[in-house]
Amino acid sequence: MDRDIFGVLPDGREVERIRLTAGKLEASVLTWGATVQDLRLAGRPMVIGADHLDAYLGDLLYAGAIVGRFANRIAGARFNLDNTTFHTDPNFRARHTLHGGHGGTGEQLWRLDRATTDQVRLSLSLPDGHMGFPGELTVAATYSVEPPATLRIRIEARTTRATPCSFAHHGYFTLDGSGDIKRHRLTVAADHYLPVDQDLIPTGQIAGVEGTAFDFRKPRKIGSFGYDHNFCLNDSDGTLRDVARLESPESGISLAVSTTEPGLQIYDGGHLEGACAYGGTPLKACPGLAMETQAWPDSPNQHRFPPCILRPGTVYRTETSYRF
Repeated sequence: MDRDIFGVLPDGREVERIRLTAGKLEASVLTWGATVQDLRLAGRPMVIGADHLDAYLGDLLYAGAIVGRFANRIAGARFNLDNTTFHTDPNFRARHTLHGGHGGTGEQLWRLDRATTDQVRLSLSLPDGHMGFPGELTVAATYSVEPPATLRIRIEARTTRATPCSFAHHGYFTLDGSGDIKRHRLTVAADHYLPVDQDLIPTGQIAGVEGTAFDFRKPRKIGSFGYDHNFCLNDSDGTLRDVARLESPESGISLAVSTTEPGLQIYDGGHLEGACAYGGTPLKACPGLAMETQAWPDSPNQHRFPPCILRPGTVYRTETSYRF
C-alpha cells in the first residue's frame, strides 16, 4: 500500500492519500471527502483533479468526492417526514440544500479504516441534527480497483432515526486530452428524465426523452446544451446493471457505468471553467462529465419519486462501477 500526506486542513488536521493499483488502473483516494484525486488508465488521466488540497476546498469542491447524506438538491432546504418538518442547510443559492449542506460528506475528513494495494475503506459519522437532518448516520465507502480496469464503489449507511439517505460519487470523467467533453459520445439507458426550474430543482414532472435533447438512448455527442439533470434509469429494481457509456472518438477509450441506483445525474461541469487542475492548468468550460448515480433529486419532497428514506434497523447499500 502506498500512502502519504496530501495536505493539511486550515484547522491542522492532515489529509492522507492512498494509492490503489490493479491491472491497467491506478487510483489515488483522499481521506478528505473520500475523494478520488487521480485516476489513470495505463498512465493516462481519466478524471479532473488537482495536485494540492486547496483546490478541493475551493474551485474543485466535490470533484471526485462522495457527496451526501443526501446527494443533489432538496427544494427550499426543508422536507416533511413522519409528520415533522425538518429545515436543512440552505447552501445552494441561499434557499436550497445541495449535497447534504455545506458540511456534507464531500466536505468532511473521513476515517481510514483499512487499505490494501487495491482497496480502501473509509468511514464517517454524522450526528443527529447535522445540517438539519434527523438521525445519527454512519457511512462507510469502499473503493476497489479491479483488473483489467474497473473502479468499484460500495457504500453502506445506518441511522438512528428515519432520514433521507443517498450517496453519490461526484467524479468528472474525461477520456482524452482535448480539454472538454463536448465531442465525447454518451449513451444512457433512460426513457425519462426530470425537468427542472431555474434553480435546477425538479418540477415534479417525469418527462419522456423522445424528441428532446435528453435522448441518449443511442450514442451521440454531448455538445454544448448545458446538462445538469437527473435521468430516470430503466430497470431500476436495485440490481447492478449497465446504465451508461461514455466514449471518446479521439482516444478510442470508452467507460461503462453500472449501478444499483434509480437515477443518474449528468452534469457537464460548466461551472469549472477557469479552475486550476493538475499542474496549475486552467480548465475550459465542460472539462469533464459527472455521472452521479443516486436517488432522484428532491425525492424527500416528491412522493411520486422512488423512496429515499433510511430507517433504523435497515441498511442503505449502493454499488457503482466505472469500467474502462
